[in-house]
Amino acid sequence: MSDSTWTSTSMPYLTPQESGQGDVWAAEAAAKGGKGSQRIVYAGEVAASEEVGGLLGVEAGEGVVVRRRVIELDGVPCELTDTYYPAAIARGTPLAERGKIAGGAVTLLAGLGYRGVRVREDVTARMPSPEEREVLRLGPEEPVLRLSRVTFDDGDRPIQADLMVMPAHRQRLRYEIRVG
Repeated sequence: MSDSTWTSTSMPYLTPQESGQGDVWAAEAAAKGGKGSQRIVYAGEVAASEEVGGLLGVEAGEGVVVRRRVIELDGVPCELTDTYYPAAIARGTPLAERGKIAGGAVTLLAGLGYRGVRVREDVTARMPSPEEREVLRLGPEEPVLRLSRVTFDDGDRPIQADLMVMPAHRQRLRYEIRVG
């Protein structure tokens, strides 16, 4: 792709897909002339960190399901995303497995009766860890953006928490807010 800065909006990733629709990231990248892909590097149950426990409303150390992915654009890693789910929701489902999920995780959650209706996002900037720097192919002085997103259902219960790390110089986050 010719433009080195990616403008990202969250809405498409929060909406369940219709039957037969493909991967949201692949479709978004293709619409901009690129090839979007992702590698699932781990999926399964882990102990919640203090941060993840706080986001999901569970105790630190309690079991949660995580899907760890490396998101790529034209074969170049552009984002690291760890998505966490309460074990009561995700245990025993495809969310706890390394395979791709038809229609995506949001569609699967909706099919299980968990539809997101509210999202809270926090964005911070920081220097990457050595591992993040290596995977994202960053230079020693290149910062990252870290986006923390929690999705809540209609009972205001957290059903999903995403922790994303992306190179700051290649990202622009766009938020459109409708009031009233």
